[in-house]
Amino acid sequence: MADSTNQSQEIRDKAKEFVFPSAFTYYEEPLVIEKGQGATLIDADGREYLDFFGGILTVGVGHCHPEVVRRTAEQSAKLQHTSSLYLTEPYVHLAEKLAQITPGRLQKSFFTNSGSEANETAVLAARSHTGNHEVVALRSGYSGRTGVAMSLTGQAPWRMTGAGTMGGVVHLANPYCYRCPYEQTYPSCDLLCARDMEQVIQTSTSGKIAAFIAEPIQGVGGFIVPPKEYFQVAVEIVRKYGGIFISDEVQTGFGRTGGKMFGIEHFGVEPEVMTMAKTLGNGAPIGATVAVPEVADDMGGLTISTFGGNPVSTEAARATIDVIVSEELVHNSELAGAHMRTRLEELKERFPIIGDVRGMGLMQALELVWENKRPAPDAVNQVFEEARKRGLLLGKGGIHGNTIRITPPMNIDTADIDRAMDILKASLQQVKAA
Repeated sequence: MADSTNQSQEIRDKAKEFVFPSAFTYYEEPLVIEKGQGATLIDADGREYLDFFGGILTVGVGHCHPEVVRRTAEQSAKLQHTSSLYLTEPYVHLAEKLAQITPGRLQKSFFTNSGSEANETAVLAARSHTGNHEVVALRSGYSGRTGVAMSLTGQAPWRMTGAGTMGGVVHLANPYCYRCPYEQTYPSCDLLCARDMEQVIQTSTSGKIAAFIAEPIQGVGGFIVPPKEYFQVAVEIVRKYGGIFISDEVQTGFGRTGGKMFGIEHFGVEPEVMTMAKTLGNGAPIGATVAVPEVADDMGGLTISTFGGNPVSTEAARATIDVIVSEELVHNSELAGAHMRTRLEELKERFPIIGDVRGMGLMQALELVWENKRPAPDAVNQVFEEARKRGLLLGKGGIHGNTIRITPPMNIDTADIDRAMDILKASLQQVKAA
């Protein structure tokens, strides 16, 4: 045990010396992870944890799923790399599979390495198709870490000085019912947050836009779930002013929200473009931009991606999708998510510090507050440390840093959910007011 502990500390020390400090880590003493299987992670000291954040909603079918590992290893032994200048069977067949499982007329794919790149590609495609430049995004939204993606992002900490300030993006107030920016109550609000899209376009743009990009449920924003009619109202206005709708499914895709393969399917709107990453490869680096034919065909000029469509990543993605379908994980997300939601609502009844419980499927959140809804990020940090001590890893987010994000693998069972909820309960009992 002493040797492994020393190794962990050595890795932490080297990280301080050789890794950008902006690449922040969770916990007062960062975890050094050594291996994982299913919903379990093991650190360099041999301690096991229930992973209820899943690499930021990435290992949707669990760590090192045997079928995904097998097919990825077989492909790696056969062909590890070609650029997009060549075609491979995994590359083209994955594009075909995405056309089959995505909603509406989405048909043609462009592959990249990440969700950030997928969102950049989507904006480029929208601008090429419409001939317009300006894009509407949502406050509290998160689109990634590249220049355009940071410009789309609606949170100051994630817009690095000198990098996240490209023009052509305006931000609309988000549908945050718990903290309504218009101080209204749903449904008597008449969806003012969506209808304000028209005023934003008329006053903050040239009057013509290329696109509206939004996460069906805001991820880093704190799992903010809009009213069921929100996207229907907002997207109708967007199309009126010449724009298209980009659904950012990087976190909500592939069954995470329960009952549907993609988050936007819960809201009755078919996007012209959809972006995805994370669960798509279950940890393999891959992003995808899927568009209706007329949008894809209008992206003029030449473009390549050295690693986009990589045969190993695309085969990992095909294997992941096959597991999601064969193991009926979209349905399990719905059932297991309902069970977890019941347990979270019970915690809300017991702990006044829980101001709001929200989410869909296996994408659930607790917003912690002091009196009068005052954000309690300090309480979140206490819960994090206490949960870690007890063997549970969680996520956090929200514009105020006071939201706990809970996203176990989609093949999680109720026994592990109950174990995690018991740990969360014990951790909440330790919270002390600042």
